[in-house]
Amino acid sequence: MAKLNTGQARITRMLDAAAGGKNNFVADREAVRRYDEAGPVTTAAARAVLDFLARVVRHLAACGIEQFLIIGSGVPSGLPAGHQLHDIARQAPGRPGARVLYVESDPMVLANAQATIEPVTDLVRVVEGDAAQVEDLLADRVVRTFIDWDRPVGMLLVATYGVDDEEASHVIKCLCHAAARGSYLGLLQTTFDGIPPELLPAIQELLAMTLPGHVIRSREEVAALLEGLDLVEPGLVWVTQWRPDGQDPAWEARASTSGNYGAVARLL
Repeated sequence: MAKLNTGQARITRMLDAAAGGKNNFVADREAVRRYDEAGPVTTAAARAVLDFLARVVRHLAACGIEQFLIIGSGVPSGLPAGHQLHDIARQAPGRPGARVLYVESDPMVLANAQATIEPVTDLVRVVEGDAAQVEDLLADRVVRTFIDWDRPVGMLLVATYGVDDEEASHVIKCLCHAAARGSYLGLLQTTFDGIPPELLPAIQELLAMTLPGHVIRSREEVAALLEGLDLVEPGLVWVTQWRPDGQDPAWEARASTSGNYGAVARLL
């Protein structure tokens, strides 16, 4: 907790704040408020991201995946009981023993998740780590032993926003190399695509102030990271368009306001 910076917003805590959680500070809530003022969709977009992650986990569990590695999800505390990703994984028919390993870099999120989730079940672990240090992450004792790397695993990479394209490509290659055939890799990526041109300067300035170093990618740049992978239908799309599961049709009309692309690839 000594590394905790309460005065600087963090994307995982902003996601928590937008979801109505308590694992955030004034800086995070203020950042969400300012984004909503610049373009009044931030809170709804954050919830669209959480819904996307839930649908991915639900789909992979239905496909037979019984273990998950989730990198940078934030484990938002504002979700209703039974709606965390590890709950969703175990709700699939025949998956009551699904195992979920969260990887978090934010000290507050990490400490809270370890204190509130791990004591309740031995099917969930939370470790400190970062996609930017993927080799160290894969060498971690808990990561090596809690996940059975000889069996398929569902990997969700939610944290490519802190690495450049070359590093992100390296992270994806390392994860794909480590996982067994039949595994899946899900990717989430923030974008400026779809933002009205008149709002873009204000959003860019706000991003530089609140989330310095946060990497934004176009659809073409995200597609380049996924080149050569076998994408599950519907491919690389706005998160609201990925197997929408009967959601509010109004979101489909304004899918780009989710501000994030999502995709899932099956490793052959």
